[in-house]
Amino acid sequence: MEQDKLIRAKITRIRRGENGCLEQLEDLVTAEAPVTIFLNGSELVTLLCTPEKIDRLALGFLQSEGLISTIEELESIRVLEKEGLVEIELKNRADLAGKLYGKRTVTSGCGKGTVFFNVLDSLRSRPLEGRMTVKADRILDLVNSLQERALVFKQTGGVHSAALADREQLLYFYEDIGRHNAVDKIIGECLINGVATDDKVIVTSGRLSSEILLKAAKLKIQLLVSRSAPTSLSIELAETLNITLVGFARGRRMNVYSHPWRVEEC
Repeated sequence: MEQDKLIRAKITRIRRGENGCLEQLEDLVTAEAPVTIFLNGSELVTLLCTPEKIDRLALGFLQSEGLISTIEELESIRVLEKEGLVEIELKNRADLAGKLYGKRTVTSGCGKGTVFFNVLDSLRSRPLEGRMTVKADRILDLVNSLQERALVFKQTGGVHSAALADREQLLYFYEDIGRHNAVDKIIGECLINGVATDDKVIVTSGRLSSEILLKAAKLKIQLLVSRSAPTSLSIELAETLNITLVGFARGRRMNVYSHPWRVEEC
């Protein structure tokens, strides 16, 4: 645990001011580094991230952008952690150019992230058909568990957290400087381990923007929960895609913005 924490945080010397006086001491700051993804020998994108589990980040990013669907599509993956490189080769190269063709969208993510998927196509995605329900108190318990596990945030205040959960507990958890990165690492973890996500919940600390909503929709996630606020477009998409969107889940309170029937009253 302590070693993992140091991957995500770095010790630095600072001068802290209080009551007009300065004292020198050591402090923890969030680790940030560029990671470049090469796909079939060509540079695809560079992501600014917390340099932990960058293979999960790369695979989650590729699935989020519709470039891969299953782990079986990979020929190989090579991770060069010190260099900040992930090299991925796909078995079928024929249709990759078509998937990358067209306009890219600058997102509202940290560092002006870029997405490759056709946003209009995403808006026309078929609504989810699942009828999953979760008790309101269990949702709040999951959010509290997310906060308890956010050790790097407690040390630095500089990361977002995201988790995949079932109705009872958190299954996978990541912290990262980018809220998109944290979710993509969860997606990559599910991809590697072959985890079905259509009966799971995503819990996050970050803002629920439209691109986060679409990442969840691609996983057939029926319930998306955050301590933070949603945007107007994410609410519209959640209504269209039959996803329950919960924001401002803090303490014993929450706001349900779409399809409230999935949240069972206590």
